[in-house]
Amino acid sequence: MMAAREAAAIQRAERGNDLQVSTKSSAVDLVTKVDRMSEERIRRVILASHPGHTILGEEAGMGAVDDAPVGGSYRWIVDPLDGTVNYAHGFPFYCVSIALEIDGIVEVGVVYDGERDEMFTAMRGNGARLNGEPIGVSQTTVLASALLSTGFAYVVDKINLNLAVFARVLPQVQSVRRPGAAALDICYVACGRVDGFWELALNSWDVAAGVLIVREAGGTVTGSASAPYRLDDPVLVASNGALHAKLLDLLRLDDLRA
Repeated sequence: MMAAREAAAIQRAERGNDLQVSTKSSAVDLVTKVDRMSEERIRRVILASHPGHTILGEEAGMGAVDDAPVGGSYRWIVDPLDGTVNYAHGFPFYCVSIALEIDGIVEVGVVYDGERDEMFTAMRGNGARLNGEPIGVSQTTVLASALLSTGFAYVVDKINLNLAVFARVLPQVQSVRRPGAAALDICYVACGRVDGFWELALNSWDVAAGVLIVREAGGTVTGSASAPYRLDDPVLVASNGALHAKLLDLLRLDDLRA
């Protein structure tokens, strides 16, 4: 949690400064100096306490110091600033996402919204919390009463694919939101603010922490084959569980895999 708070402090301090914005995979896939500064701070904090652990970060990729600890493989999965486009425009919906994976299983998840000082956390088997208080998913069972959220990838063909799905889903539910930070979107499912979420082409650092948090909050997360979601699956669908089968029917996974 300290690493997430220190990264968020950098983000608050740099708002309104020259962010040195550049692009990565496309003209809308932004990266700023703050993404890099935040990731470097997170790496320093983690490695100060766990010098043998591996860190997979969005900006710097994989890196490790020394050998992995005897008896296990420890990997931290880090998105230092999820919602970079929002941050670059001053739109206050972005976060820090950090997960700890041990022997291939995500055991700890932290998503911190520094704008609202909201810390979502989970440990596998111990439930999910928001600022230390237990959270749970919504009880909505009817799609017509459901508030959903989604996001759009940076690749044009995926954007067009999800636009068609979005147009089909919107008239069948209460509404659909598109805030623009997948890690927070998933946590909003976990605490019942939205009833479900779907998105295509997410990376492991976007979702590793959030998937654990929503599962520990009682929700369901599946991938492109309607099986439990695995990191790097091309489709992610998260819900309160009660709506999941109906949501999958509405989304038509075959369309999402096209």
